[in-house]
Amino acid sequence: MRSSRIALGLLLLAGIPLLFTEVGDTSSAYSITDYHAVEPAVWPKSDRGPGIKEDVPNKYLTRYEEWKAEFLATETGREQWNYFKANPDFTLTISVSRDNAEGATTGNYKWNDQGTLIAATIILGMRLDEGYPNPIYFPVMNSLVPTSESANRINGNTLAATKIAHEFGHVKRTSEVDSSVYQLQSQLMPQYNKIFLSNGRDSKDPRLVEIAAKIGGTPVEIWEDREYWGEANAMAYLRDRFTDDRMRCSLFSRIRKSVDLYAKNYEPRFFEIVRATPNRKICGWP
Repeated sequence: MRSSRIALGLLLLAGIPLLFTEVGDTSSAYSITDYHAVEPAVWPKSDRGPGIKEDVPNKYLTRYEEWKAEFLATETGREQWNYFKANPDFTLTISVSRDNAEGATTGNYKWNDQGTLIAATIILGMRLDEGYPNPIYFPVMNSLVPTSESANRINGNTLAATKIAHEFGHVKRTSEVDSSVYQLQSQLMPQYNKIFLSNGRDSKDPRLVEIAAKIGGTPVEIWEDREYWGEANAMAYLRDRFTDDRMRCSLFSRIRKSVDLYAKNYEPRFFEIVRATPNRKICGWP
């Protein structure tokens, strides 16, 4: 299964659209480029002082406030929001756009001379409360696909808040990693992909091996690592959002199934979230 996941990732990085049916839902097919899409050519301004700057058009404001309220209804959401809001040395810009309507994008990172992250931007799609990303790289968000048990318990605002938690996970993780390594990865991954596309897609090409050694892995490995950190944060949100054991364990079981299939090497970061459940119930996780 890992080999099939890598193949999907290579196709993603090659910019080749690929559709597949997600686990547990034979009615819908999703492209693996649907959720994050590509970074915008022009980012919203992020130089307006510290704290959280909400750059939301009036026509999207009502729905955005509902998504935000749902995110802040949990301890995880409030803790992370308040941390970035009160940080005098950091600016987080949040915007809503019609582009990538059901997904979100985080980027426009800025560091100071000491390598400390000082700014980031999250762009949310205007229909963030719709659409379920694939289970391969997004096992947590995909666990919210409606079932007979969850259809009346999970609404669009919860889905949107889970996506917001995923994006906050990206910002949180990026603030923790070595800035020089992150920037080198961003610089060399396009070079890797260009060579990969021109050499017959031979990942054993010495030039690609050299680049991977410099940046700590292939672009696929780096990309999936980043996504699974975002998903771990989304899982923390869901852990707090659903205090009923039956509902939470139902979601956690679906997450575990996808993690076992597609992200086994990353299981510890998800299990850490499970173990932090207040009543210590691990819902069938090992």
